[in-house]
Amino acid sequence: MGGVAALARELGHAVEGSDQNIYPPMSTQLEQLGITLQQGYQPQNISADCAAVIIGNALSRGNAAVEHVLDAGMRYTSGAQWLSEQVLPGRDVLAVAGTHGKTTTTTILSFLLDAARRDPGFLIGGVAEDFGVSARLGAGREFVVEADEYDTAFFDKRSKFVHYRPLVAILNNLEYDHADIFPDVAAIQRQFHHLVRTVPQRGRLIVNGHDAQLAEVLAMGCWTPVERFGFDENFEWSARKLRDDGSRFAVLRAGQECGVVEWSLLGDHNVLNGLAALAACAAQGVALAQVIPSLARFHSVKRRMEVIGQHAGITVYDDFAHHPTAIHTTLAGLRAKVGDARIVVAIEPRSNSMRLGAHADALAPSLDIADAVIFLARPELPWDASNVINTVRGHAQAVTDVDALLAALHTQVCSGDHVVFMSNGGFDGAPRRFFAGMQARA
Repeated sequence: MGGVAALARELGHAVEGSDQNIYPPMSTQLEQLGITLQQGYQPQNISADCAAVIIGNALSRGNAAVEHVLDAGMRYTSGAQWLSEQVLPGRDVLAVAGTHGKTTTTTILSFLLDAARRDPGFLIGGVAEDFGVSARLGAGREFVVEADEYDTAFFDKRSKFVHYRPLVAILNNLEYDHADIFPDVAAIQRQFHHLVRTVPQRGRLIVNGHDAQLAEVLAMGCWTPVERFGFDENFEWSARKLRDDGSRFAVLRAGQECGVVEWSLLGDHNVLNGLAALAACAAQGVALAQVIPSLARFHSVKRRMEVIGQHAGITVYDDFAHHPTAIHTTLAGLRAKVGDARIVVAIEPRSNSMRLGAHADALAPSLDIADAVIFLARPELPWDASNVINTVRGHAQAVTDVDALLAALHTQVCSGDHVVFMSNGGFDGAPRRFFAGMQARA
């Protein structure tokens, strides 16, 4: 929604907005764009002369602001529909879908098209460090959009990505998530197939060849050329790792090497993210030899293993991972880089699926790579975290608030440690508070 606001501002509209919890980096971006932010969903935060209200999918009937919009007869729409009507017509839309890696892959693809001087527009679910913003219109033909399977709005229960009508769609992976709206994997697969149905014959589907659940989606019907990507050289696109941590890999097209990527990103998941983005670029006629070298200067998205800083031999990271698979692959990439150094994880189960306990059984195995885990089990968490704490391989403990979490960290960490904060929310500013606390103790 912050990106949608940025695009509306770039189109020349006066934009205001409200949210329940406002925190960086998105709040900083919006303030820099001159967009007024109000705390809380209150009717008084919506100007009486507002021409249109764009309502995010976090808001439901009963919300005071929603009820005010309906009672006042104000014009309203969803972010996805507004984008499809106001920004996407006439553009070649490249959509990035998947349970994991959407934000990073969307950012890589936008960066590559920019390096090819295509001047793409984009909408990313995070602030891209190389662009300094999460969205821009761009003057080129391509528009890259992070295509989320979550529902659109309280009045439109379709997945957001069905609004985008892409020419090229990346299907990164498919796992169970969003337990608050999807009863099972099959329900998510149906939504992905709705997306597949919208991609034209002249377009392209770039699909993770290792993902059996995506293969089942395609088996439901496919009318578009498919190119698979992965580590298997029999796929149309494959990667051969030249370093275990994924920071250097060869790119192969139909088994023929067409370049070597050397970059700062880590992990097999990021190798696949980069490979998918390169395949999508090629589908748009970009010469890969022209853009592969640019990845050496690529910076990812804020809060994707973002290094907050280093002090007294301790490195602190802020990461958005909130699904067990993403947690595991992120930590595996870090382990491949740091070797035997201690990895300490501070984790907040904040996503709807996490809070509902949908991933509780998989959480402890996903943290096996960590040497120590501090789990934020707030009093309102509706499930018992003790099973996670008792089955994590390394030392683990649960705390009930961020102050206790920070205190526990300060007593445990020592020189050489890598401290990773994992949450898809604000985490009460914990990563930067911890780093500031370390500096103050020096």
